[in-house]
Order: sequence, then C-alpha cells, then structure tokens
Amino acid sequence: MKTLHVFPEKVFSIGPVQVTDTVITTWVVMAVITAICALFTRRLSIQPSTGQEVLEGIFEAIERTVKDVLPIDPWLVIPVLGTLWIMIGFSNLVGILPMMKTPTADLNTTFAFAVLSYSMTHVFGIATQGLKGYLFHYKEPTWILFPFHLIAEVTRTIALAVRLFGNMLSGDMIALILLGIAGFLVPVPFNLLHIVIGIIQAYIFGVLTLVFIAGGIRSQS
Repeated sequence: MKTLHVFPEKVFSIGPVQVTDTVITTWVVMAVITAICALFTRRLSIQPSTGQEVLEGIFEAIERTVKDVLPIDPWLVIPVLGTLWIMIGFSNLVGILPMMKTPTADLNTTFAFAVLSYSMTHVFGIATQGLKGYLFHYKEPTWILFPFHLIAEVTRTIALAVRLFGNMLSGDMIALILLGIAGFLVPVPFNLLHIVIGIIQAYIFGVLTLVFIAGGIRSQS
C-alpha cells in the first residue's frame, strides 16, 4: 500500500535544513543502486552472472545512444549521464513499493536533476571548446540576442524539472484516488502502467540532457 500523502513531509531538521521523507527515500535509492552495482561487479569472470550481464547491457545501450548523438568520445559523458539515467529511473519506480515516496514527485528533486543537466551542458561545452570558444556561440546571430539566450537557458531548465515532476506527481495522485475508490484491485494494473511511464520519463529526461550537451558542444570539426 502506498503512503496516504504525495507531498513531501518533514521528518527531522539539521539546523535550518529540513529533511523530508523524499530526501530519505532518495538516500535509500542511492544506497540500493550502489549496493546492486557493487554486488554484481565485485567479481568479474569469463562467465558473468545474470546481474552483471544486465548491468553491462544497460551501459552498452547508453553507450550506443551517446555515440549516436555526440561527436566526442562517449565515455567522457557516459559515467555522469548513465548515473543520472539510472538514478532517475529508480527514483521514478520506487514509489510503487509499500510505504515508499516517489522522489521525483517532489519538485525539489526534479529541479536538482535539472540543474545537474544544465551544468553538464556547460561543463562539456567548455571542456571541448575552451571558455572563449564556448561563450562565442551566445553571440549568434548577434550579441543583441544574448539576454534571450540566457532566458532560454533558464526556462529550459525549469521546463525539464516541471515536466518530470508533473508526470510523476500526477501518477501518484491518480494511484491514491483509485486506491481510495476501488481498493487494492484496480491499482495493480495501474502500477504496471506506472512502471512503463517511469522508465519512459527517465529515458526522455536523459535524452533531452544528451541533446542539450550536444548543442553545447557544437563540434568545430
């Protein structure tokens, strides 16, 4: 059974900082992902385990996707982007477990992911072109449009956060409504749909981040 609330609630405080149930769930997700990766990769052998093969398959799929979009060595991006992808995917799905909150149904969480996506665009853009070469594209087609470029950067980041937040929050709210009206029977197939939506939303977020990075790189070859 899911919790009877969808909005974040304070659990305790560290000075002026409030730690909500969403934050605690995010910590749990991080610990679980770390444990799974450590468990399946601690012993590499000629005949890998099923878990190791699954992890390798996931990263091979991420590598192919990055190669198709970016004109640079994909492994410059894969460690960060792959971690972001997996973290968002787990965060989207953990809410179907009993008494667990969906971290991405909290705007604070999705905004943090969006800021990370925004930062990656500029970090890889500067790393591949240098600071001067990267900033040069803000003058295209004319410096008069520079303020509009900055506005576009900010609104793009906000839109990325709000879309993921809206999709996951609405899913949680619909599940609670169905649970209250129809009991435990109807939410079961709905949870299956929630899994599909969660995976798709994580994929879209990662692909958009990848596209933003590609736009920031603007290969000069």
